[in-house]
Amino acid sequence: MRLADALGQPGLQAIAEFKRRSPSAGDIRPGARVDEIVPGYARNGAAAISVLVDERFGGSLDDLRAARAAVDAPLLAKGFFSTEEHLRELREAGADAVLLILRDLDDETTARLLAYAASLGLDALVEAHDADELQRAMAVDAPIVGVNARDLQTFAIDRDAQLALVAQAPGDRIVVAESAIHTRAQGAAAELAGADAILVGSSLMRAADPGAKLRELVSRPLVKVCGLTRQEDVDVAVESGADLVGFIHAPASPRYVDRVLDAPDTVLAVSVFVEETTETEADLVQFYPERGSGVRGREALLLRDGVEVGRLLDQPWQEHDPEHWRRAAKAGGRVMLAGGLGPENVRDAIAAVRPWAVDATSSLEREPGIKDHDKVRAYVEAAHDTD
Repeated sequence: MRLADALGQPGLQAIAEFKRRSPSAGDIRPGARVDEIVPGYARNGAAAISVLVDERFGGSLDDLRAARAAVDAPLLAKGFFSTEEHLRELREAGADAVLLILRDLDDETTARLLAYAASLGLDALVEAHDADELQRAMAVDAPIVGVNARDLQTFAIDRDAQLALVAQAPGDRIVVAESAIHTRAQGAAAELAGADAILVGSSLMRAADPGAKLRELVSRPLVKVCGLTRQEDVDVAVESGADLVGFIHAPASPRYVDRVLDAPDTVLAVSVFVEETTETEADLVQFYPERGSGVRGREALLLRDGVEVGRLLDQPWQEHDPEHWRRAAKAGGRVMLAGGLGPENVRDAIAAVRPWAVDATSSLEREPGIKDHDKVRAYVEAAHDTD
């Protein structure tokens, strides 16, 4: 399968990377063997596999050859390539695609190498680091565009700038978010910004089991703990492995808070509004257009920068409508499932609906707005146990 075809499949795809070291981090997994790592990537959901062939990353063409012998997945050769000879060597060593870094190439050279790669049957991932380079990638008509969160000169990471660039990329291109992805929520942030895939290396190679770490990053559903009013409850939700933490800004709710409490960038913060919204520091907004018969209606929009990226379906699952799970399973797009979910039934709900995310609030409380930490831990564990 071509790299473009592998990354263009529905849902967030992942390019899993093999490397032993990096100029920014030094040694990551010195002595790592391709035949021990790469097959685990293929078994655990990698759409494609990236192999560093540059000696500065502890790599060589022999690593690419070993990867080709070990797996059938599309192989992306990564390094600093600037000539047709480089591309020909990579193709002969088993590459299906190559990295072209705009920082190191002018437009004429990039266009020439794109054309030559195509003649060899190679795809090319054209990498941009800023808005000017993104425009250059568009100008040379790159079909696959990588947006790197790392500045290769300073090694500084700017994930916010990366996500802004991902959101700016045209929808007719395959967009890959590269670097600085260590958690499922960070991968989801790239997905919601418009990325078709993430490229992950260091966090996988540092893991005790790189394949299991990859499976964790790409698995769904995400798990949300909502109605948080105390910092200690936020901290427990994060420590338990929640991917999203929710804050309700509807004054009529017993779980009302007037701001987003502190949460690390390893999770996504969600502000919940009813009928109208205001600016917050949250990553996402959960917006109920109607109040309904209570504090809020039963369905909400999930918004990123005002753009709808999913829907929340909120119903009392085990009460009056036994067919609702079946209907929810037929809903298109990203669905966050909510309504009476807790440790005792979240596995069944996930099996029935296969949602993008699950959400729980009152079932995790000792009293309104006060979380029961044991229930929070049990709910998150149960939801992730379906990975």
